[in-house]
Amino acid sequence: MANHKSAIKRIRSNNAKRLRNKYQHKTMRNAVRVLRASEDKKEAAAMLPKVSSLIDRLAKRRVIHKNKAGNLKSGLTVHVNSL
Repeated sequence: MANHKSAIKRIRSNNAKRLRNKYQHKTMRNAVRVLRASEDKKEAAAMLPKVSSLIDRLAKRRVIHKNKAGNLKSGLTVHVNSL
């Protein structure tokens, strides 16, 4: 158990950040899944900028690694272009 007031606060803030990151990461994964499942090129092309923006925001906040973000965006772009 934490002995200092600042350590107790740090535990609380870390937990809040962990839950927020987990929610945002899951939201991104679901958006990627929906985009990959899409068969309509027009719909997928409309979703791509939104999903790419979501991926970039998570990479900027270091929820996901910047190289993972680049790989995801590249793969999604290839998928949309191949429809």
